[in-house]
Amino acid sequence: MSYKELAKNLIDQIPDSKMYYIVAYLQGAAIPEEIPNMETLEALEEVEEMIRTGSGQHFQGTAEDFTDMLLSEA
Repeated sequence: MSYKELAKNLIDQIPDSKMYYIVAYLQGAAIPEEIPNMETLEALEEVEEMIRTGSGQHFQGTAEDFTDMLLSEA
């Protein structure tokens, strides 16, 4: 028996009062995985290049310090 057949058989055993949870879970599982767009792929390649070559800008500090730095540059 396939997993799909097993799932269909189990659904018949679930009371209507719990079907809301099952349907919500199935809807989430049925959403196709997102494929990154070209801009995202290029950004990932850039990061991989920076890691490989040790280039790029590195920040040491807290998230608050980083936010302050970004805001001061605006």
